[in-house]
Amino acid sequence: MSAPTDTPTTSPATAPTAAPLSARATAPLNAIVTATDVSQVYELRRGMFARPVGLKAVKDASFSVEEGETLAIVGESGCGKSTLARMLTMIETPSEGALTIDGVTITGEDARQLKKLRSTVQIVFQNPYGALNPRQKVGSIIEEPLKINTRLASAERRRKAEQALAEVGLRPEHYGRYPHMFSGGQRQRIAIARAIILEPKILVLDEPVSALDVSIQAQILNLLADLQERLGLTYIFISHDLSVVKHVADRVMVMYLGRPVEIAPVDALYAKPLHPYTRALLSATPATDPKSKGQRIRLTGELPSPISPPPGCSFNPRCPYANERCHTERPELTPHGPTRVACFAVEEGRIEGL
Repeated sequence: MSAPTDTPTTSPATAPTAAPLSARATAPLNAIVTATDVSQVYELRRGMFARPVGLKAVKDASFSVEEGETLAIVGESGCGKSTLARMLTMIETPSEGALTIDGVTITGEDARQLKKLRSTVQIVFQNPYGALNPRQKVGSIIEEPLKINTRLASAERRRKAEQALAEVGLRPEHYGRYPHMFSGGQRQRIAIARAIILEPKILVLDEPVSALDVSIQAQILNLLADLQERLGLTYIFISHDLSVVKHVADRVMVMYLGRPVEIAPVDALYAKPLHPYTRALLSATPATDPKSKGQRIRLTGELPSPISPPPGCSFNPRCPYANERCHTERPELTPHGPTRVACFAVEEGRIEGL
């Protein structure tokens, strides 16, 4: 028996003409996620007699996500993207701050409230090969959230699982097969089917296409766009690939060393990035136009340790515009047109070209 291909077998779920998410109308909507000074600090022990130290994975992050939009979270490794994803999916509880999801503040809520919220928020992981249990058939994998969170009979669970398979472009006969019989793109479709079977309002997409071939990435992104349009989903899209983010996001939040440093509509961010770190990230993104000759901005130094971040602005050791104020005071997110940016150099007009 030959292995299935990545080509979808049902057209509604994977229409190649699905409009980019950033092109949709941006009418005023209600915030479905609100984070206020959210922090996550891990205690690390360095020896039997040494005092534990705190690793500040996320520190004082404040942002909101509007219902039906796609917020992309970007930044280099170690900036806190995945930690934020674990808090948004209630795998972890914030050490400090308030995180409100669909009107419920998760800190201090009872088990029943948290169980309800876990049905509201689901996650799609980066690696489709590691996200599925190789010993379970696809049907059992997709039905597992229903077994845990509902009391549906077996026949009804199967009906919903086959319906979810159809939603992501797979056939009913795939229900009884094992994950090793599928390609990477199809495994990610199975993971998406598992994520939507509880009819969530929010999907956290943690690098959902980075482990896939480029040709398959486009199919999965089209599928996600179509599902969002038909099911009214809100996406939190975590990625390091700024070329992908440009085509899927409505707004972008740039993080550095656990803190948001710039939040902007996607068109404004790519047309006129303000924070020096954002400008450096975008300058490193490969251009699709062969005639484009953008100047590469090279950052000096290494990413500081989250155990002992530098005083003042955390970016000051690598910033070419840093002055004495940047070494002693921490900038807060302040509005500059449609963008909110945490940078004294922007505030004081010290960056050329702005």
